Amino acid sequence: MTVVLAVTPRGPYSLALSARVAGDATRRFRDGVLTALLEVDGRRELAHASQAPDGAVTIRAGSMAAAERLRWILAVDDDHSEFLRLVRDDPLLGRAARELRGLRQLRTATVAHALLRGVCGQLIDWRSARTLERRVIRALAPPGPEGLSPAPTTRALADAAPFQLRRLGLHERRAAALVRVCRGLELERLHDHPTGAVVRRLESERGLGPWSAAVVCLEGLGRSEHGLVGDLGLVKLLRALRGRPVEAAETAELLAPYGAWAGLASVYLLAGFARGLLPVRAVRAA
Repeated sequence: MTVVLAVTPRGPYSLALSARVAGDATRRFRDGVLTALLEVDGRRELAHASQAPDGAVTIRAGSMAAAERLRWILAVDDDHSEFLRLVRDDPLLGRAARELRGLRQLRTATVAHALLRGVCGQLIDWRSARTLERRVIRALAPPGPEGLSPAPTTRALADAAPFQLRRLGLHERRAAALVRVCRGLELERLHDHPTGAVVRRLESERGLGPWSAAVVCLEGLGRSEHGLVGDLGLVKLLRALRGRPVEAAETAELLAPYGAWAGLASVYLLAGFARGLLPVRAVRAA
């Protein structure tokens, strides 16, 4: 049986923009179709999403549970029109927001996957981080249909030995932090807690910092209010704006004007910088 779910996104939405760099060990975007391998009720299911010219998004999966999971991952129901109004005349972000107005942050299928991403990506470039993340996920769950693996769960990461993660390339301190957090906390329960409490809890762990906590909030929990403080791409952007070396913590000043939309503003700043849509001198973006 195939379930077909037709969704009209709330507000401006572009699957092509949102999924363009969203590929990882669990999903891919090819020829306008996002394909993801999801683990639902103890079974693996492929789910697919595509967008018609009129904007409607069609999701196909083997069960309604998988279809609804992909619907959440795609963020089609999270209208960001208020953010677009907020930054419409912003001297830094205005042009990028107008040209990329359908862009949204896709989510990970599990909070554990977001935490893994937040640990793998500390202080290294995006491509290297994604390669390391893919290596860890495939070691935990060998690829299945379409060469994809399901997103890691809290239990899967808790059962991993830190030395195993180190052999895969993860820094010793970060590997220990990842396993320790997963053994002491059921990450999916973070959905029930406010963003501030989640950030404080994660940042209290040795080996985790503001950027890792922000990735969990933005991609694992679907929260738009906590920005990617310390992101290397934002460090490069701020350096270009200020014309001097900057510290990672200074990126908080860059995101502060966007308030409750700091997380989504991070996404637009990074995308706009990479595409040359920000009024800064030509500097290679992350």
